[in-house]
Amino acid sequence: MTASDHRHQLMNVLRSARASLAEAGIESAELDARLLLEWIAGCDRLEIIRNPNRELGQHEYEALEAMLARRIKGESVHRIIGKRAFFGIELSLSTETLEPRPDTEALVELALPFLQNRISNHGVADIVDLGTGTGAIALSLLDQLPQLRAVGVDISADALATARENAVLSNVSSRFAALSSNWFSELTGSYDMIISNPPYIRTGDIAQLQREVVLHDPVRALDGGPDGLEPYRIIADHAAGYLRPGGVVALEIGAGQRQDIEAIFNARNFVMSGVRQDFGGHDRALLFTTIEK
Repeated sequence: MTASDHRHQLMNVLRSARASLAEAGIESAELDARLLLEWIAGCDRLEIIRNPNRELGQHEYEALEAMLARRIKGESVHRIIGKRAFFGIELSLSTETLEPRPDTEALVELALPFLQNRISNHGVADIVDLGTGTGAIALSLLDQLPQLRAVGVDISADALATARENAVLSNVSSRFAALSSNWFSELTGSYDMIISNPPYIRTGDIAQLQREVVLHDPVRALDGGPDGLEPYRIIADHAAGYLRPGGVVALEIGAGQRQDIEAIFNARNFVMSGVRQDFGGHDRALLFTTIEK
């Protein structure tokens, strides 16, 4: 964007920002331009429509230009802003956290009925969220269920600090504990549910992902090993030792992985008891229960 003076009206700035992104080949140019302008101007979509002649200050305008340059280089809008909404709560992002995606809401939706029933029967429920990252899964469930308690496990100190911050922002910090652990290594106790969105991308496929993911999401949160299934084997090998009677494992999976993951858990004395699809119609979340002996 260029400007001939210091008067930058919102609607004109929006049009210019949209054009800059579109010219750079950004498919979501219209939405991205609006989100960045709303963020920098501290307004919403209706404000731009109702007051299109409101002017950005020069400092705001220059900050927006810098944001647009970052977007053109491949950084996602939500990384630039530093926040993303997920299942009704707002989450801060950091360098070592995966940016929560709408597909993961399928996992939350799958987990909710089981936990609601568990709370109805026992008055309270406990979950552990493996690879908690921003805390998106655990915190959204805590937000929905006042009688729920959660432990968020991660190997990254940065991610755990971000999850703690998000727990405070979501007003659920009294029911959330962040634990530094490599999967189950430091975990103790028993839980009604083990839930996770583990890394499930095959190592060889990571370089072909969208540049927003390749350049800015932490590889450790993406890389599921040569076949993308290694984290599922770890969870299946250890989960039973941390589940209360009748407890379950809830997992996000990649497109086309259901059959392989179901076989992994079947071999460890689990049976699939629930499935949820994402917005694209792919099986995205699975629920496993131990087989009664």
